[in-house]
Amino acid sequence: MSVARRERAALVETLRGVGPDAPTLCEGWKTRDLAAHLVIREHRPDAAPGIIIPFFAAHTAKVQDEVASKTDWDALVDKVASGPPVYSPFKLLDPVANVAEMFIHHEDVRRAQPGWEPRVLEQALCRSLRRTLSLMARVTLAKVPGRVALRVPEGKTVLTAGRGPTVVVTGAPEELLLFAVGREARVEFEGDAAAIQAVRDAPKGL
Repeated sequence: MSVARRERAALVETLRGVGPDAPTLCEGWKTRDLAAHLVIREHRPDAAPGIIIPFFAAHTAKVQDEVASKTDWDALVDKVASGPPVYSPFKLLDPVANVAEMFIHHEDVRRAQPGWEPRVLEQALCRSLRRTLSLMARVTLAKVPGRVALRVPEGKTVLTAGRGPTVVVTGAPEELLLFAVGREARVEFEGDAAAIQAVRDAPKGL
C-alpha cells in the first residue's frame, strides 16, 4: 500500500471516529463538508475546477453542499476510502498528488478536536511531505509580507520565500507544511515582532 493510501486510511478512520458533525480547521466546514470536498475533488470532474479556480467556485460550492447534505455519512466516508475512480486523473497520480492532500485534511480534523497532539509519523510519510513542502510553500508564501525562511530543527533552511523583513520559522517538515498552507502548526518564530505577526496573519493557500 502506498504512503498516500495509508494516510487516506488513517483519515477515514479518524472521520469515522469523530462523526459527521465534528469541527475542522477548514473555516465553515464540519467533517461532513470536508468529506464531500474530497469526494467531489476525485469523483466530480465537473465541479472540481472550482476548488482552485475562483470563476467556478460557486458551482463547486453548490455541488459540495448537495453531496454533503444528500449523502449518507457512512456512504460518503466509504467513497473517500475508495479513492479516485478510474476516470479521475488522480487515479494514476494518487501516490504523488494525494499524500499532502490526505495529510493536511487529516490534520484539519485531528487538530480541531480538544486535546490534540502531533502524531509520530512514519518515515516514508515524512520524506514525502518534505519533498512536497518546498513545492507548495513557494506558491503559498510568495505574497506573504516578509522574507520567510523555513528551517528544520537540525538548523537547515529548507526554503526562503517572499520579500521584506526576515522571519525564520522552525519546525519539523510536516509542521512547516501545515504552517505554509495556513493551518495550525507547532512551529517557532524568530524575527521582528511586527514582521512575525504580519506573516502569521497573512492568508496562505493555493
